[in-house]
Amino acid sequence: MNGQLIPTPDTIPVAWGWFQFLLLLTFPIHLLFMNAMMGSAGIAAFQHFKGGEANRKLAHFLAVFLPLLIAFTVNFGVAPLLFAQVLYGQFIYTSSILMGVFWILIIPILILAYFGAYLYDFRFEKLGKTGGWIISIVFVLFIIIAYFFTNNMLMMTLPDTFSAYFRHMNGTLLVSGHATFLPRYFHMIVGAIAVGGLYTALIGRLKAKSDPKLAAYAEAVGMKVFNSFTLISIVFGIWFLISQPKPVMMLFMSKNVLATAIFIPALILVPLMLVFSFRKKVIATTVVLTVLVFLMTFMRAFVRAGYLAKYFNLGRLKMVPEYSPMILFFVSLAGGLVVLVWMIRKAWQALQA
Repeated sequence: MNGQLIPTPDTIPVAWGWFQFLLLLTFPIHLLFMNAMMGSAGIAAFQHFKGGEANRKLAHFLAVFLPLLIAFTVNFGVAPLLFAQVLYGQFIYTSSILMGVFWILIIPILILAYFGAYLYDFRFEKLGKTGGWIISIVFVLFIIIAYFFTNNMLMMTLPDTFSAYFRHMNGTLLVSGHATFLPRYFHMIVGAIAVGGLYTALIGRLKAKSDPKLAAYAEAVGMKVFNSFTLISIVFGIWFLISQPKPVMMLFMSKNVLATAIFIPALILVPLMLVFSFRKKVIATTVVLTVLVFLMTFMRAFVRAGYLAKYFNLGRLKMVPEYSPMILFFVSLAGGLVVLVWMIRKAWQALQA
């Protein structure tokens, strides 16, 4: 019955490898911005309530960048979501409909969080203690959005749950009771706070000349947060790994050569990253983290394929050649990158001023 609930996949205009490549290229970028966004909001809330001049200055400094981070997170999230829909549309569209009420709620929740971030930035001094509550609400809204996204990304890999529609015909189906949901969700949230700490230390260096005390404090706080929450994230990561069905877990234990070849370097990079971070080598830590996020994205692709193996594989997608949309996409991408560089330069100049 579950197989009958899975729609027939649409044809694709070019080989599926192109879409997989673009998905694996764009999704890590979205993750990095999303983690910095969520983590810095949480750190700003904590610093605000902690009180003191240094803490409030750091909270305000983080507030200035938060609306930009939200914009980058949303815009860099569109591309990987579209590529995922092209490759796994019959699953992700179905899961999105089954939890339709919550999926649609993401939009007003995000708008509210965006408004809160701007309010916290532009009215920081006037808000006083109220500002701490506003940024805390923004952080909670991010956590709620992550909860809905985690449900959808997990549900799409569990076609066996689709038949539950007949018990939840009002678009409120969730899979938060699944054995892998909590470790997956907590691993993402804790990891985001850790990356937010590294981001805080990294952007703190922008104040190295104009406000060296703030720069040093931002780096100290950021690296402390990164070290603490990375260690916690490792615990949730181990829980997430062992909670996987055995066939999926074994993909990284030599059952699949490529998956194992990605998993082993990732394991090596984790302690290397911690060595750099505890020595407060911010740039080196950032480089290793970026590589690690890309590797984890590749591992995520193998996990998804492992869950869907008995229902579907990408090789079954039928191609009807039509290259003009892909050419137009790359032309638009090149133009968009030029505009993006220009925007970043303008934003940088404004921040320096």
